Amino acid sequence: MSSRESILGKIGAALNEAGEKETRYAAAAARIATPPKNLIPNRAQVPPDDQVQMFRDWAEEVSATTDRIENMDDLPAALTTYLSSQNLPSEVKSSEDPLLENVDWSQQPTLTRNCGIAEETDQVGLAVAFAGVAETGTLVLHAAPENPTTLNFLPETHVVVLPRSRVTGDYEATWKRLRDERNSNMPRVVNWITGPSRTGDIEQKIQLGIHGPRRLHIIIVDDV
Repeated sequence: MSSRESILGKIGAALNEAGEKETRYAAAAARIATPPKNLIPNRAQVPPDDQVQMFRDWAEEVSATTDRIENMDDLPAALTTYLSSQNLPSEVKSSEDPLLENVDWSQQPTLTRNCGIAEETDQVGLAVAFAGVAETGTLVLHAAPENPTTLNFLPETHVVVLPRSRVTGDYEATWKRLRDERNSNMPRVVNWITGPSRTGDIEQKIQLGIHGPRRLHIIIVDDV
């Protein structure tokens, strides 16, 4: 037995004393089945018609950029325009989300879309958000075979498609929707992303792109 196994074994034995393991499992199951209600900030309690603008305002406040298109048919042109404006190559590493699979990418012949897990050489990652939270301009993306988590963090430029119907007012509404749609079968990873990666560790000056993408561009689609 290695030292690591010995230490973990002692910790496990201590935690399982007097049936505590069963008690903890029961408590966790009860919390998942009936999650407690948390406070919702007043600013998040806005009418649905105002949620998109609130989301855009907060997202741009934290250095993200946003665009809005009518439907998914407009996505290739909007994506090409953005890449050109940032002097980026017309090539993206994309998720295989069903929304993206139904798009006619051939209308932009200079745009190359490759699907799969992001690699170090990929400059632009394209993903689809599960939700967008208006109260903080936060994107919610969860891991799935068609939506690799690497797309969210490895490329320097992160482009996210957000259907208008997936914009919620607050965090609590987003969690409820996730539980309801997944029938309590929660995904392995749920990423909450507010703006591009940043840090202030170096001389207390904000630097973008230190631990992840330096650009976050959100394309909101009205009709999906």
